[in-house]
Amino acid sequence: MPTPEPSLELARQVRAAFILKGTTLKGWCREQNMHFSNARNALVGSWNGPAAKVLRQRIVKASGLKLSA
Repeated sequence: MPTPEPSLELARQVRAAFILKGTTLKGWCREQNMHFSNARNALVGSWNGPAAKVLRQRIVKASGLKLSA
């Protein structure tokens, strides 16, 4: 799966996907012992280095969001 480009829209879609699964992005972050701000910054692009790209891909996969190629 290619790493999605960061954006505010991606963050919104990911949050919605978690809600559809019956949880929240913040709840998922707590389960992963991760700061919510790190997840959000990776999704919107405030943090966009190699580690952020890996995290963004992990979050999108966990949310179940299907991105078009």
